[in-house]
Amino acid sequence: MDGWTLDRTFNSSSGEVRWASLGPAGGPPVVLLHGTPFSSYVWRGVARALAGRRRVYVWDMPGFGASEMRQGQDVSLGAQARVFGELLAHWGLERPAVVAHDFGGCVALRATLLHGAVYERLALVDPVALAPWGSPTYRLLGEHGDVFSRLPAGLHRALVREYVGSAGHLGLRADILDALVEPWCTEAGQAAFYRQIAQNDQRFTDEIEGRYGELDLPVLICWGEEDTWIPPAKGRQLAGLIPGAELRPVAGAGHLVQEDAPAELTLALGDFLRAAP
Repeated sequence: MDGWTLDRTFNSSSGEVRWASLGPAGGPPVVLLHGTPFSSYVWRGVARALAGRRRVYVWDMPGFGASEMRQGQDVSLGAQARVFGELLAHWGLERPAVVAHDFGGCVALRATLLHGAVYERLALVDPVALAPWGSPTYRLLGEHGDVFSRLPAGLHRALVREYVGSAGHLGLRADILDALVEPWCTEAGQAAFYRQIAQNDQRFTDEIEGRYGELDLPVLICWGEEDTWIPPAKGRQLAGLIPGAELRPVAGAGHLVQEDAPAELTLALGDFLRAAP
């Protein structure tokens, strides 16, 4: 895992969360949120770069990566937003900067719009935020999770590998793809993969979509121009709903901008964070 280790734990309302922090203890805080079916591993390069000047917090959401995976676990977008609020309180962060990718965008938006979390500024990277979302494959897996969760291990691994690999525009490096797929290929991970899909549906963004105009903070929206999971047009639409939001297209990048264009994304985020007062 490229030396990527989450060495701290927090007992959240949805199970044990693994997390870590990087950078100077007194640096301005920034929290990075991953999406699905990923983990904080996708932020490793960006986190290390930002940690030169800031205190960077990373975490695997319940049911993902190194965090707890168990039967009956609530890993919905609603639960993840509540857990994020719990973590902010645990860390003692009152106004951190927040950077969120994919469904981490919905988690961050729900936490501030529904649960009162306050951010200094918010960057959204190809976020799940506007209906409709969820590819036909995603919906199929969610509707028949009880069947797919019983696939032989080899077929399950091949399915997850193909699905995750499609998030990159030019294909993911084999070792990186291995690292992203591996958490889903244990006995607990196979069940968790289909569980998190089954629990998430459009209502979690429907509940907040009409409130994006209430956001009163600097917002940056980065979007891979070659994203086949969530069309770039959604980025333009979202930027039009958030007062003062800046849209930054990323050329040559698919949905996993962190892997396709890490330098460009890190530069955009660094510029945005340095603009903080």
